[in-house]
Amino acid sequence: MNNAQTAQIIKTTCKIKSITISKLLEECKIRKSLIYDMEKRDFTPSAQVFENIADYLDCSVDYLLGRTDNPAINK
Repeated sequence: MNNAQTAQIIKTTCKIKSITISKLLEECKIRKSLIYDMEKRDFTPSAQVFENIADYLDCSVDYLLGRTDNPAINK
């Protein structure tokens, strides 16, 4: 899985949950260029950023990374 694919999963999950990318980034206190940087500059966010996004979207980090098709959080 590359960063562009991960960015697409984040965007798709936001769309499914009716959350704008801007709101996600603002609520998670993440810089606004993150998705662009992932798609165009192959930027890899920190583990903490992935955790914040996953928590906000109520899914697992593994789902965001494309390691599973199941968005459920393992508890």
